[in-house]
Amino acid sequence: MAEPVLEVSGLTKSFGSVVALSDVSFAAYAGEVHAIVGDNGAGKSTAVKIITGIHTLDGGEIRLQGEPVSRPGAGGLGDQGIAVVYQDLALVECLDIATNLSLGQLPRRFGVLDRKRMRRDASEVLRSLKVRVTDVTTPVGLLSGGQRQIIAIARAVRQKRPLVLLDEPTAALGVQETAHVGEIIDELKRSGEAIVCISHDLDFVFRHADRITVLRLGRTVGTRLVSETSRSEVVGMITGAIGRADIEEAA
Repeated sequence: MAEPVLEVSGLTKSFGSVVALSDVSFAAYAGEVHAIVGDNGAGKSTAVKIITGIHTLDGGEIRLQGEPVSRPGAGGLGDQGIAVVYQDLALVECLDIATNLSLGQLPRRFGVLDRKRMRRDASEVLRSLKVRVTDVTTPVGLLSGGQRQIIAIARAVRQKRPLVLLDEPTAALGVQETAHVGEIIDELKRSGEAIVCISHDLDFVFRHADRITVLRLGRTVGTRLVSETSRSEVVGMITGAIGRADIEEAA
């Protein structure tokens, strides 16, 4: 098997006397969608914040493209290969689509913001994702929730990182908007990116993911290939009906 783009092993994290993570491990590979699922309090958000550098880890290891990352900095791992779409999207509503897509990488010409190039680049990345936007100068605040989610994903894609991390990409979206986000994720997979998708939506996960890792009470219960598991097994792992010991014994 090829080397994983992202590998986390034995992550631990405590906040005072509260243990948020006690043993979280999984690996994400190029050209695959790896879903991380679990109930509220399972540790999904904490794991994301450690991977992206918001929290420091207490123990364990993160490897990115085979290289150990001892301590993600305040800016996370973006410079090292991860593009992140947070659940709150981090878009600036008063700015237009093109500017939001270029935040952090604003193109300049002779020291002045190159708006023409910015709009051209925005149109190209949206077209590559098969997203139909009539005018990239439209303020993001005028877009629907699904359209904003797509813009946030497009911004991550524009960064051209080998790994895209999506935190609850379908939260609060309707059926049609969720399907559109799924199409974009499938396109990313076909283009060779590794995608880590934190999600509570098992229908979406079984439709688009290749691997599923279940977290429960801050620990990895197990990882399954989607083609070799069932929704009932995953639900059992989430609820504790199927525990880590059961999985290890079966192995």
